[in-house]
Amino acid sequence: MATPIRTWTLGDSRQSLVLAAEADRLPAVVYWGPPVPEAEAEALARAAERDVTGGMLDRNPALSICPEASATFPGQPGLFARDGAGTPILPVFRIETVEETPGTLHFVCRDAAAGLTYHARIALDPVTGVVTASAALEAAAPILLDWLAAPVFPASEAGEEMIDFAGRWCGEMRPQRIHWAAGIRLRENRTGRTGHEHMPLLYLPETGATNTAGRVAAFHYGWSGGHRMVAEELPDGRRQIQFGHAAQTESAPGTHFETATLFACRSDAGLNGCATAFQRHLRDRVVPWVDPAAPRRVHYNCWEAVYFDHSLPVLSEIASRAADLGAERFVLDDGWFGRRDDDTASLGDWEVDPRKWPDGLHPLIDHVQACGMTFGLWVEPEMVNPGSALLAAHPDWALGAEDQVLGRQQKALDMARADVRDHLFARLSAILSAHEIDYLKWDHNRVLPLPDAAQTRGTYDLIDRLRAAHPHVEIESCASGGGRIDFGILARTQRVWLSDSNDAAERLRIQHDAALLLPLAVTGSHVGPRRCHTSGRVHDIRFRAWVAAQRQMGFEMDPRELTDEEAAVLREVTGWWKANRDWLARADILRLDSADPSVIAEQQLAEDGARFVVFAGIAATSAQIAPRPLRLTGLDPAARYRVALGNAEDAPVGLSRGTPALKTGALELSGQALMAQGLTLPWSLPDRIWVIEGERL
Repeated sequence: MATPIRTWTLGDSRQSLVLAAEADRLPAVVYWGPPVPEAEAEALARAAERDVTGGMLDRNPALSICPEASATFPGQPGLFARDGAGTPILPVFRIETVEETPGTLHFVCRDAAAGLTYHARIALDPVTGVVTASAALEAAAPILLDWLAAPVFPASEAGEEMIDFAGRWCGEMRPQRIHWAAGIRLRENRTGRTGHEHMPLLYLPETGATNTAGRVAAFHYGWSGGHRMVAEELPDGRRQIQFGHAAQTESAPGTHFETATLFACRSDAGLNGCATAFQRHLRDRVVPWVDPAAPRRVHYNCWEAVYFDHSLPVLSEIASRAADLGAERFVLDDGWFGRRDDDTASLGDWEVDPRKWPDGLHPLIDHVQACGMTFGLWVEPEMVNPGSALLAAHPDWALGAEDQVLGRQQKALDMARADVRDHLFARLSAILSAHEIDYLKWDHNRVLPLPDAAQTRGTYDLIDRLRAAHPHVEIESCASGGGRIDFGILARTQRVWLSDSNDAAERLRIQHDAALLLPLAVTGSHVGPRRCHTSGRVHDIRFRAWVAAQRQMGFEMDPRELTDEEAAVLREVTGWWKANRDWLARADILRLDSADPSVIAEQQLAEDGARFVVFAGIAATSAQIAPRPLRLTGLDPAARYRVALGNAEDAPVGLSRGTPALKTGALELSGQALMAQGLTLPWSLPDRIWVIEGERL
């Protein structure tokens, strides 16, 4: 007699997510794909059952949402816990209740003998198409938790590789294509923050999938501390995906533990289908906008103009020039507090430096506002320098050992301590109350001496308190650039600093790959100095300006270095960005598949599909002499579009000698033609970018 099966289905017009359980055992995801009739759920569950042959158990243990070691599961369990004496706990969970509300399932499962209750919440957003999943564990007596996975998903067996992400300072978001093989692909981030090195993001393309076509699934773990990712192929061929906090980062015994939210999505339209689902969900469901209707401001940040050398006359002149170029917010970066003349001193001493600012920050703020800009300020609240007044008064507030290796000449404060958070809140709140500040650039310039989930929760608590007390203040997450970018920090902030590199060539690639997670609305991108301070390369102002215009635009150079021609170009591109930013902020960023590997191209498609812009960056010298056609995506095949080159004047004089149609005027073509044949770009030098604007007729 067949074992009774219970099923639950979440679905929308694009997908069905089917879970099934044998009687009252833990449920498992048995189907996640294009929509299927809910009446087929039980048949789907039975159809997914595997045969048994030699060398196997007589029954396949379920790949449930929390695989159990007690069930002789042959892979990574979803839970490792120990009792107060350190003895491993091997629970046997049984479903107690299932709460069903539209689009949401809440499973409550219990092991009475072990004194444990397991909660799993799974929801499907019918607008963005993103599935959110989280788990919690309750214990009758304090236990030690080594590992708790968010609800576990199976991975398609029709794919040959996975794409995860590595990186470094000034080289973030580097995709790595890893072939599936028997065993575990384990990514363990133990730096205590999201990290340049370990973005908690995974894409699973089926064989043949591209940016624009094919089936893909993707996962993002929305947590700003260290994370752990397991992508495992079991001996029987099944595959599982687990995400959770880095192992053993719950350092204290407890009776209640929670994972962060796992964000998951699937696509029948290539990587872009998952990318746009993440972009929309972040923008419309996660980020707490100060004023959702307000346009994204053009920033000016003074860091690469003056570094720590602050002077009111110099910064006032720079502010005037920045406003003339089109800046709408002036950000005073590091160096305004304590006795901060370099990076060795004063972190933690959050009071205005009277040597540099004898009248406080008010004269600069008054000047900035007179130029028509708002004022923002750099802070790094979680960090402290060994020689600071704060650490001298409270040496026990530092996280980790006294003789630890420093990072950027600093230690981290123990954010798990309420007294530390209270002190920081009082100091930062006083600064915000005393000045007209509408923006904080919140930095985090070192990895932690030890990973501890309580550190992240403490930081979240401090940001939440500050936002409640000062709801008009927008916050940018920066961690030596892109070292802390995830949906956990973005549930509390409104912008990320994607990279400390303002090198347009590096930014072109970083922004392209970051579009797999991030929309324009949260992604800061600045026009850097003529000679980049982090790479030493020199780039033309047109290239620098248009690459910055791909995201939330800003400037970060000394505007006094600009020639009249460079200033005119920067005003022109900034004006273009301002004229288009409202629809761009809600556009989908679609990565294009280029037949020429030297071209990095994307298409930003308006929410209503009525207009688009293509940025085609020439990242290297092509192997062939003339450019290949670039196919567009996401258009209505039956509609007609007018396309025109927005920067035809950037064609290299003398070397671009032909008259291709796009170079000489506008074209009118069907969406089918633009997607099937594409557009032939004019020839260009490397480190240049073409901007193609399109509108539906």
